[in-house]
Amino acid sequence: MSTSVTRRTVLAGGAGAAIGLALPGVAAHAGGNHPTSVSFTLDATTLDGGEQVTSVTLDTRRLGSIDPAGLTPGTFTVHAKATSPIPIATGDQIFSEYDLDRTVTAARLDRHGNIVLELSHAEGQPGGGTLGYILSRGRNVRLDLVYTITQNTPIVRRHGSPVTISRFVQAGLSNPEVDAFSYHVSGSGMKYRLYSPDHSPRHGRRPLIVWLHGGGEGASLADDYYDNETTLRANRGALGFATPQAQRIFSGAYVVAPQSTSYWMEDGPRFAPLIREIIRDLVRRERVDPDRIYVVGCSNGGYMSLEMTSTYPDLFAASVPICGVVEPLSGEGPPLITDAELAQIRTPTWLVTSRDDDTVPPETNTIHAHDLIPGSLISLYDHVVWDGYQFPGHWSWIYVARNDPSLNGTHIWQWMARRRR
Repeated sequence: MSTSVTRRTVLAGGAGAAIGLALPGVAAHAGGNHPTSVSFTLDATTLDGGEQVTSVTLDTRRLGSIDPAGLTPGTFTVHAKATSPIPIATGDQIFSEYDLDRTVTAARLDRHGNIVLELSHAEGQPGGGTLGYILSRGRNVRLDLVYTITQNTPIVRRHGSPVTISRFVQAGLSNPEVDAFSYHVSGSGMKYRLYSPDHSPRHGRRPLIVWLHGGGEGASLADDYYDNETTLRANRGALGFATPQAQRIFSGAYVVAPQSTSYWMEDGPRFAPLIREIIRDLVRRERVDPDRIYVVGCSNGGYMSLEMTSTYPDLFAASVPICGVVEPLSGEGPPLITDAELAQIRTPTWLVTSRDDDTVPPETNTIHAHDLIPGSLISLYDHVVWDGYQFPGHWSWIYVARNDPSLNGTHIWQWMARRRR
């Protein structure tokens, strides 16, 4: 039996915690003699390289009509501190912790009368990420984020005296793309996120896209850390299929992102029926077309995509393993997927990788699988470059999340959408 909860993640310094500074002296208040307290939300966007806080929204609607001409990037200062949610052992490392001022690039009013502070952000730019990578554990974790807002000049209103905010309260983290995925737990205890399309009856049953994450988004660290959110915040793998462009191509599709309790490739044969259970429940509970179920995975999840089509040869309409692991990365021990198993896969398969992948060598993994899977397709990139930024060669899932791979004029999402079991 599945239980579901829809929630918005609140990070450290959440609702009820006063975090911020105002101008020295007595504040000028709006409509009374009480101190002016304002809550603020951290607005995040999942970039190809991971989620970043891209702006801060101050809930200033009740302050009256604010003159937007009086807002400048210097009206407020924003300081951000990000720390690990779990202890880091001596000698270990967590990447992406920070304690710094965020550059405010613009200050504007939204349509509700809230002040929005746009923050400098870009691929590879430090100081805005929401995830930290713990080296010894090979895991991403959600960082505890504490933002401090300082008001430098009064807010000018169209009517009434200028306003100085006396107290700022951090409310939470908002990422509309992530928040569109509801939170669930399967009967066997595997957590997953689910995007549900428009439920207009005229569309009938919908496709289901199963996204299987990479190793860094697994769970159950030594501290029993199992967040079920890094799968959507670390990259655009699952989110890409929930975009308006993808939803048009698939005529509206469910997107499910299960989270492993460790690494998929640590125990793929045990995880396979747990993923199958989630799929079975969704087919029974939602308007899922059993003939249009697609599996897509990156790295560890690329391995698990191959494992799923090997274990369940008649379940999927198509499979897209991205930089999937076939041979053990240590170079020792038996293959994770044998040559005989690869040769018996009959699910239409399109493999994707980059030649400069130094984490999962293409020749012994993706290319080897392509040579053995009957009728399989392959996209081989030289590098992983998007919008002029070069990512590590292992990150070829970025191309699939952007519907870039194509053969003979057909892009990978369109190819998937045309497949039927």
